[in-house]
Amino acid sequence: MAPDMQPGSGARAASPLAPAWLALPRDLNELEPKMWAHDVERTPSGELAVGGVSVEHLAHEFGTPLFVMSEDDFRARARAFKEAFDAAFADVCGGVDVYYAGKSFLCSAVAAWVAEEGLRLDTCSGGELAVAAKAGLPGELLSLHGNNKSDSEIERALDLGVGRIVVDSLDELERVAAIAAARASQDPQHRELRAKVMLRLTPGVHAHTHEFIATAHEDQKFGLSMAPGTASAEFRAEVAGESGEAAAGAVSAAEEAVAAAAGHDSIELLGLHCHIGSQIFESEGFELAASKLLTFLAAMRSAYGVALPELDLGGGYGIAYTPVDTPRPPQQIAQAMAAVVRSTSAELGITPPRISIEPGRAIVGSTTFTLYRAGVTKDVVVDLPGPGEESSETTAVRRYLSVDGGMSDNARPVLYDADYSVVLASRASDAAPQLTRVVGKHCESGDIVVRDAYLPDDAGRGDLLAVPGTGAYCWALSSNYNYLGRPGVVAVRHGSARWIVRGETEQDLLSRDMGV
Repeated sequence: MAPDMQPGSGARAASPLAPAWLALPRDLNELEPKMWAHDVERTPSGELAVGGVSVEHLAHEFGTPLFVMSEDDFRARARAFKEAFDAAFADVCGGVDVYYAGKSFLCSAVAAWVAEEGLRLDTCSGGELAVAAKAGLPGELLSLHGNNKSDSEIERALDLGVGRIVVDSLDELERVAAIAAARASQDPQHRELRAKVMLRLTPGVHAHTHEFIATAHEDQKFGLSMAPGTASAEFRAEVAGESGEAAAGAVSAAEEAVAAAAGHDSIELLGLHCHIGSQIFESEGFELAASKLLTFLAAMRSAYGVALPELDLGGGYGIAYTPVDTPRPPQQIAQAMAAVVRSTSAELGITPPRISIEPGRAIVGSTTFTLYRAGVTKDVVVDLPGPGEESSETTAVRRYLSVDGGMSDNARPVLYDADYSVVLASRASDAAPQLTRVVGKHCESGDIVVRDAYLPDDAGRGDLLAVPGTGAYCWALSSNYNYLGRPGVVAVRHGSARWIVRGETEQDLLSRDMGV
């Protein structure tokens, strides 16, 4: 082992085990602004603070692990999307409806903030609808997604008067129509009831992201295909009888759904919806999807005389989990999308539809960091794959630093190979950087919180570590693996902190155990 790779040597050499994208930091105490809420800073003593509240205070009062959210930062990011898209689309369709994607993180406090900042709320289940109702959001501000909605979820959506149900299949379209029609016939109060529906289409646009979060290609569970020849045999036969075999061969499942929806008195077809994936930085995919759906919308008007007034272009805008991630500001996203809608609508000779979008991660992701208490440190000698260009050494040290949480509060690394960053939060340090793998306490070798990061060589037991960018899909995917209680979420604002989701206790877990 080379001397400069010995733990604690004080040297500042890059580790040969570090991935190519991970640069040796100039100063381990610096914070990369794009990864953090705007009100996170280091105090003069070196401790991390958010909204004026120190991490040691948060750990003492609320315990660890802990999700720490800046309420002001959440509100600012929500406003930024609303203002940017309204401005960009002012001359296109008068503004944009911004739906916060509740699946990324939702509780009643967040639902209330969303409404207060002028946004709407997208839900994906009866449970999420229940949270929205608890927060007092009116039904017209809500949408309901899901590829396999139950009848009870559809009924709850109708009870609440949701602004739209995003239909994912022909089967679901028929069930929504039947449930709405039955209510209209059975209850005089619902005689005029029509379910407001959008059709989720898969435009076949490839998003440069992980396979499991790319959602617009053909081979996956979501949406109605726009590909020619994907309509049912019955609909193809109907088209063949009216327009010939050539037309029948080109008809898609998406077109079949438009025709079916137009034929139901109990359905009010609002428009079309698509979502091409998540954690996307490039703009081309969004622009191509907008162009394809506008073209389809114009074709449906010509074929069926159906004018669809709305088009939802989804979300999936990426955030910075590491220093090399390059998120685009809302203004840039909005202007690029507005240009495509404006030009494509003009080319097609149609009035631009009312546009809506669904940012979730891009609003909540960077508002939050997870606070952990460090425990066991372990140094492991690892064989290198081959001699480096400047060294003949064959081994290097990888440090493992365990924390008091793990895959039960952040499943994304094990699900998607997601990369995160980490800093020493309870103090500053001038120790040498040591390549470190931050791992959890669960009984799984894949229980990795941060795969590769440089931490000070003296970071260890008792220190607080902060992992930024955990606002989206961390608490939402959390579990009780190894019977750990899920961490709570604290919102910080104006120098004070409060629970918005209380952490689970052992008594919470045992209260559901009915065996004794």
